[in-house]
Amino acid sequence: MLPPKNILVVGGNAAGPAAAAKAKRTSPGSNVILFEAGNFISTGTCELPYVLSDVIDDYGKILFYSPESFEKEKQVKVLVNHFVEKIDRARKTITARNTLSNQSIDFPYDRLILTTGSKAKTIPSLPAELKNVFALKNVNDLIRIKSYLKNNGAGRVLIIGAGYVGLESAESFKKLGCSVTIIEKEKLPMPYADEEIGALLLDLLKKNDVEFIGGVRDIKFGINDNKLESITYEGRTQEYDLVLVAIGFEPNNSLAVSAKLQTGRYGGIKVDQKLRTNDPDIFAAGDNIEIINKITSQPDYFPIATTAHTFAHIAGENAAGGNSYIKSTVKNIAVKIFDKNLVIVGLNSTEASNNRFNFGSVREVAPNLVKVMPESESVFGKIIFEKSSKKILGAVFLGKKEVTGYGDLIASFIHNNIKVTELANINYNYTPPLSPFINLLSLLGRKAGKD
Repeated sequence: MLPPKNILVVGGNAAGPAAAAKAKRTSPGSNVILFEAGNFISTGTCELPYVLSDVIDDYGKILFYSPESFEKEKQVKVLVNHFVEKIDRARKTITARNTLSNQSIDFPYDRLILTTGSKAKTIPSLPAELKNVFALKNVNDLIRIKSYLKNNGAGRVLIIGAGYVGLESAESFKKLGCSVTIIEKEKLPMPYADEEIGALLLDLLKKNDVEFIGGVRDIKFGINDNKLESITYEGRTQEYDLVLVAIGFEPNNSLAVSAKLQTGRYGGIKVDQKLRTNDPDIFAAGDNIEIINKITSQPDYFPIATTAHTFAHIAGENAAGGNSYIKSTVKNIAVKIFDKNLVIVGLNSTEASNNRFNFGSVREVAPNLVKVMPESESVFGKIIFEKSSKKILGAVFLGKKEVTGYGDLIASFIHNNIKVTELANINYNYTPPLSPFINLLSLLGRKAGKD
């Protein structure tokens, strides 16, 4: 088979550069072009809250490549400020508009890779163009927020949404000296986790002087002079200087939909195990696709940077003539919230119930170090498992840095279909400054064995 002559990649944040570079390495003779609507490529996203708080002191540090350095090192042509408006599947061309000159040009492709990522969800009744209302999804969002803070200040900050970004950003704004309020439609923060975690996180927010208002379903916005001046809920009116909307993300797939590529229940592009869409010459990878959940064996959507990067390499290789396959995925997410770390793996109780698992659960609180060590603190852990097989369905941990290791071990158990009770049989390490005498996972494995 002859290698494809033209491989075009649409989307330049994380998955796009990975796919383009892999395609070029796989087929050096192919002409690979990367298109990005904005002016940055290969940027960090998970790092954004830490640049906001000045923990990372320069947003330039999360620009891993410039268009010029990427083109020089990877031999991939990069066209920034080029918005791809249309895919003509019959002619096998894309139409890209130069947003600086407003000129549109058609580019032919033999293979096309869509890595258009995700976009921040918006509130229909809240205009996105208001000068003090922001999302935190990309570097341009970050620059806008930093510029607003520099020029206007922000004593009172409102965050709408208590998921990962909302909670991380609360800490960032507190570090900047702001008063922070979080409003959430559910009763507790982190509504994707089980109730025990929500209650623990509520205590953590109170400890760090963050006001949390849950169960708010109806908000009225007071807008004046292109600025949000107040919000009204439950008969209360409050004024804020800056508002961050952090109600989640969704696939950025208007281009794919207009080209009649198949999407699933979550709005993500449907792909096969080689990351092909329903058009055999179009591939997709990253936060714009639906993946197969390892536990349920069903299509799912959870945008995770590491998965996007891995899948992008496979899409790039296959678009260039390779023959690699993706595997099903276990959700494994970590987030730092003030002085605690939260790890969520697999399914929560609601998801397990919705997927008709007959499941049980065990929970435990144990020290992360032997108690006589001054740094010893309590760690919360919960594991959900199928009663009949004892296979792990999900887990959640809240504690110090050790919980990231706990999450990785649980993900490994799920991938390899190892019973929860085997957690009691592992030979865990022990040294007073680093680990407890009896590991939390061992305690949870013992409890599961008694269930």
